[in-house]
Amino acid sequence: MRSARSHTAKLPNAKNAEVGKIALKKHNASHLPRSFYNRPTLDVARDLLGKVLVHRNGSALTSGIIVEVEAYVGESDPACHAAPGPTERNEPLYGHPGHAYVYLNYGIHCLMNVVTEKSGAPAAVLIRALAPLDGIEIMRRRRARRAKGVRGATGIPVDALCRGPGHLTRAMGITLRHNREDLCGTRLYLQDRRQDIAGIVWTPRIGISVGTEHHWRAHVVGSKAVSGKQRAMSNEQ
Repeated sequence: MRSARSHTAKLPNAKNAEVGKIALKKHNASHLPRSFYNRPTLDVARDLLGKVLVHRNGSALTSGIIVEVEAYVGESDPACHAAPGPTERNEPLYGHPGHAYVYLNYGIHCLMNVVTEKSGAPAAVLIRALAPLDGIEIMRRRRARRAKGVRGATGIPVDALCRGPGHLTRAMGITLRHNREDLCGTRLYLQDRRQDIAGIVWTPRIGISVGTEHHWRAHVVGSKAVSGKQRAMSNEQ
């Protein structure tokens, strides 16, 4: 098994990152091809920012701009589910790129990952936050049902609907049924809607106790939908 470091893409110099927000351009959307995912994981993580995650569930369509991700790379990455080697749970990580790896975290939250690199090289990108686009009222109803109506269907701000990987899957209606879903299909997929982003920042991953030395979390500077603490610059060189 290759070390995680051998997967590392050249990270952008955060000092040159321009603080900015996402600007929507009116171009035809295109689905991301399999080749997009079949690349080094940090390259995919970086390029996922600004892409749009879409879920079609019958007549309900929800979508959002990806504004925060984390990369998990190989058996040598102690925070990656592949660290103990192949298991029944992490089998999707060893599969073909461009599929979803959805798992239950702490028995409560479903988290969605995008499988990257070639088959047999376990790696994925966790989608941590979205800036909602389509189906905002559907997202609010889904979040309110899970909260048992405590905040009401209209009480959750748009920027908070998909802030954090657990909130994201609830709002988007993504469950364990979507584990191994082909992201090049028609139900759960990613699009390039020609969003422009400025100010990508790399930081250590959050919510973990191992592998924190890697600056493998990337987010869009200035997005109110980003979870956790935003940082003005990264220490990764």
